[in-house]
Amino acid sequence: MEKSLFIAGLVVLMALGNSPVLACTNFIVTRGASKDGSVLISYAADSHTRYGAIAYYPAADHLPGSRCDVFHYETGKLLGSIPEVAHTYSVVQFMNENQVAIGETTFGGLDSLGSQPGAILDYGSLMRIGLQRSKSARGMIRVMTELIAEYGYATGGESFSISDANEAWIMELIGKGRYEKGAVWVARMIPDGYVSGHANQARITNFPFQKKNDWNDPKQTVYHSSDVIIFAKKQGFYKGSDDAFSFSDVYNPLKFGGARFCDARVWTFFRNVSQKIRDNQEFTNYALGKFARSDKLVDQSSNPNGYVSNRLPLWVKPDSAISLQAMMARMRDHYEDTPLDMRNDPGAGPFRLPYRWRPMEFEVDSVMYLNERAVATQQTGYSFVAQSRKGLPDVIGGIFWFGVDDADGCVYTPMYCGIQRIPESFAIGNGSMITWSETSAYWTFSQMNNWAYTRYNMIHPEIEKLQQQIENQFVSEVSEVDKKAVELIGKDTSEVVDFLTNYSVMTGNKLVAEWKNFYHYLFMKYHDGNLKITEGQKIKDNGNGKNVPLKPLHPGYGKDWERSMIQGTGDRLKVPKEEK
Repeated sequence: MEKSLFIAGLVVLMALGNSPVLACTNFIVTRGASKDGSVLISYAADSHTRYGAIAYYPAADHLPGSRCDVFHYETGKLLGSIPEVAHTYSVVQFMNENQVAIGETTFGGLDSLGSQPGAILDYGSLMRIGLQRSKSARGMIRVMTELIAEYGYATGGESFSISDANEAWIMELIGKGRYEKGAVWVARMIPDGYVSGHANQARITNFPFQKKNDWNDPKQTVYHSSDVIIFAKKQGFYKGSDDAFSFSDVYNPLKFGGARFCDARVWTFFRNVSQKIRDNQEFTNYALGKFARSDKLVDQSSNPNGYVSNRLPLWVKPDSAISLQAMMARMRDHYEDTPLDMRNDPGAGPFRLPYRWRPMEFEVDSVMYLNERAVATQQTGYSFVAQSRKGLPDVIGGIFWFGVDDADGCVYTPMYCGIQRIPESFAIGNGSMITWSETSAYWTFSQMNNWAYTRYNMIHPEIEKLQQQIENQFVSEVSEVDKKAVELIGKDTSEVVDFLTNYSVMTGNKLVAEWKNFYHYLFMKYHDGNLKITEGQKIKDNGNGKNVPLKPLHPGYGKDWERSMIQGTGDRLKVPKEEK
């Protein structure tokens, strides 16, 4: 890769860095659980300093002796360099040309394992380099773990979603800190027909221990470091039997926040797709941070170590197949219609806003309280749904559905995995968190979302209607684009790449222009707390042809909030009756 292209990619990684604790959410849907046979993984990159843009790394051939510089994903610091491989694959953000995709959530884990002197690879550079060197999800796991074993691991505990057109995996990994070089880790393949997820709390508990990692055995569904249990015992982190060992409970011990702020996001996904999860009060209690410690775990195995016994299962079978659009909808969740519904307490204000401004915890009269941490959140820099489709050539089969800012107000836009350019509106360098750009997708969508927060229950339904209309249109378009691309690929691979690149670039830029116009319309419609009369996306004038609108409506705050407003005010707001 040319030096300038690498540095360009680094700039966006630095801009997306400084991830806070409790950031990011991943959901996983296997082929047998999806409506069209796709493997789907989703990812929300949540941080108050993240800027939504698409990094692109072209495929490249490298001369013997070439080196790959490794920069810290969050700080941009040069950590060192490693030998380059002969050929690297092209990467669109977190999906490569082979339909391999990855997402992550940080769980941190034991404090003593958070820093490893001399380590070269942090989680972000590991994801990027892994994608550049992998043809399959299993291959990605192997590349990542072998690199860490050789060059060390420079950051805290991570959960990864890793997928290709056939399989989806969850891998959890934590460094060995100052004790040894490298990391301990476990990877499990999600059974076909099931779904999984993770959200800043390690999720793999017990697992079947393997004698060796046979990377060529398609029947092996568990991989792990050979010392994952030995290391814990040697350092005094675990004293029980090997059979009862739990990766999560040992390396990321469960606390209230791990359930309420983190695993509750997985719970809301599971309960939406599974009646068994909805009906199980113990799982609801767990999401609320209310732990049970019975003699049996969820899978009815014994619990000699006294771990929390009402934890969510690692995966569940959905009641019905999950569509691409349904997966997108799950990234827009605020605990609606659950005991954690954010629309129904005073923090929602008069317009039922399902968001809470930070900090997540606050103290009143020496008592600590919390703001819910939902899947959809205002500080999201970008999110995606990576769709890998078997039966199509990789350059056509992989689609990186990308959206910027709050997922609840984004539009997931199709970027084929083998494209060679990024739309200007989504490109690195077009704006930043401290630089405004009128053509930037991020600032266009963020401007709209922040406007919607001011009167959510009226403005957001209009956004949602157009959002779904456009996304459904994209799905229909992709079906036609696929057909054309299949025709072209038999003639010239470069021709199909150009075709898919042009479609992705045109679609991304056109969307941003249309969304900007939509924002202008909604801003005028709800300007100053009024509600102007409209027809289509046009504000009606009063009929005199002088650009004067019809008299606007004044929707006010609603009766329920008006009652709240007068509580505790005595007669201060009361209007006396006029004397006759």
